[in-house]
Amino acid sequence: MDALSDLLAPYSETIGKIAGTITTLQFLSGVALLNDIRKKGSSDVYPVGPFLGGIVLTVLSLKLGQLMGDQPMINVNIIGFAINTVFMVGFYYYASSESKSKIWIKLGYVSLFLMACIAYANFEDPKQIEFRLGMLITSILVWLVGSPLLNLPNIIKKKSTEGMPFPIIFAGQLVATAWTLYAISIRNHVMVYQNLFLWILGSIQLAMFVLYPSTPAKKPNAKSAKKEK
Repeated sequence: MDALSDLLAPYSETIGKIAGTITTLQFLSGVALLNDIRKKGSSDVYPVGPFLGGIVLTVLSLKLGQLMGDQPMINVNIIGFAINTVFMVGFYYYASSESKSKIWIKLGYVSLFLMACIAYANFEDPKQIEFRLGMLITSILVWLVGSPLLNLPNIIKKKSTEGMPFPIIFAGQLVATAWTLYAISIRNHVMVYQNLFLWILGSIQLAMFVLYPSTPAKKPNAKSAKKEK
């Protein structure tokens, strides 16, 4: 890895800008979902988790970027926080009265969690908090990125990737690749392992699209079943 770091080091600033641009474009993937919500006139059938998760990740990543003094990381997460906040407002606007109450409760939990994390980061030893905060961000990312893999047995059984969001998975793979190269260029091992793990998760999901079509598997009709008998 040292040889690759030496090779990429002179281009670290450029790689960081590219990674930030790709990440910003990935943040905008929620536009399609919001458009569907607008057409339906309600957000009740959609989970609020991805938008709340986006807010949590951008706030924690922004704090980590400040601790590391990493300007590209700070810039992209400021933009990401603003975009996710706009998405959250749109999601809330189209929610029913009952759903709005539940959203406020979840926002309360998220706010308490973030305040606790930031307070801890401000008082903990700077040498330790960078690694620990990085691991916390990785855990949240793994949960968000890897959650589709929970449906892996069903995908194999049906031999179909129907329902898996290919554009989002592919965009996530590009983001993980870009930030892995950036982390190598600045010799940040925490970021390298974090993004390599996400890259592996994304690769497994993309492999499913190679193995199985995105259309539902055809069920054998009654005549075919009788002939087999």
